This record gives sequence, C-alpha cells and structure tokens, in this order.
Amino acid sequence: MSEKIAGVAIPDSTVARAATELIRSTTPALIFHHSRRVYLFGSLQAEALGLRPDPELLYVAALFHDTGLVAPYRGDDQRFEMDGADQARAFLLSHGCSEGDADTVWTAVALHTTPEVPYGMAPEVAATTAGVETDVLGLHLDRITRARIGEVTAAHPRPDFKRQILQAFTDGFGHRPNTTFGTVNADVLEHFAPGFRRTDFVDVIQNSDWPE
Repeated sequence: MSEKIAGVAIPDSTVARAATELIRSTTPALIFHHSRRVYLFGSLQAEALGLRPDPELLYVAALFHDTGLVAPYRGDDQRFEMDGADQARAFLLSHGCSEGDADTVWTAVALHTTPEVPYGMAPEVAATTAGVETDVLGLHLDRITRARIGEVTAAHPRPDFKRQILQAFTDGFGHRPNTTFGTVNADVLEHFAPGFRRTDFVDVIQNSDWPE
C-alpha cells in the first residue's frame, strides 16, 4: 500500500522508488526533506487550484529540483536549476520514460525559481513551483489546512530551515555568480557573498556593442 502524508499518496512505482533512494543517498537531509515537502505541498496546492499533475512526474521533479546545489550534481557553468533539470531528465530517460515526460520534468525543475510563468504551463510545472513557493517563501499557506501542514512537517521537519536553505543557496552557486544574472538567486549572493555585485540589466543595454 502506498504511503500517505496529509492525504497525499507518495508514488510507489519503480521509478519513484529509485528516485527516492538516489536522492536520499546522495543529498543532505536538508535537501531530501525539503524536496519531499515540495512534492507534498505542490500536490496540495494543485488540489486547491484544480490542477491534476501526474504524481510520478511531480514527485521526480520535486526530488531533483535542488540537486544542482550540491555535489555530485552541482556544476560550474550554468544555473543550478539547469543542473538539476539535466539530472532529472537523464534519470527518467535511463528508466525508460518518454522524451515528452522527461522534457516536462526538465521544464518543471528549470523554471522552479521563475515567478508566475510556470502557472501557465503543464500541471507538473505549475505544481513544482507552487510547492517550492510554499515551503521556501511561505506563499499561499492559507490554501492548506493547519492539520495538513502539521502532518507534512511532522513527516519531514524543517528546523532552522530558513537559515539552512539560504546557506545551501549561497554554497550552491556562490562559485558561479555570473549564472545568477536576471534571477532571484542574485538576491541571495547580494546578502551573503561579500563583494558580489549583481549584473545590472540597464548597464548591459547601455554598454552593449551596439552604436547609438
């Protein structure tokens, strides 16, 4: 029988079980518990919004969404979201999933820090972002009952989570600051990376190679 938390069934397919074991064994507890909460909160927010994401695809997207912050998944030359998206896509293809499903999950992971846009896309993409926004930013907690929130956090506690996730962000892309251009990630480095100066969009336009 599938495990249920706050009324949400945890997918129990071969792919879902493999994803659980992989992420549990290769990422810190902070990332694993956060990722499971993203799945649970994403599912609950989807229910409130009338969306019907595929549970298995949403689960894999949630588990992989922050893998780009940590070794062995973290790279040096692209946004951390794309590192996780690439890993999720490769994982699904290696387990016989379709290109279409793998692309949907890639998009969900790649866009999970992009405000608003995911809500106009596939349910799995929207629900992944909704789960992230709930757990990290505390957005739309009023759509979920206190009882269900309590069940989620009992199963996957979040002690000292705000400080720890901000530290994970700083560690995860502080060595590649240029990848934060135009993203919310630049806010993190502006607060926690001494000497960081964000790339200014207006400066890029005004100082481009185009003559006036």
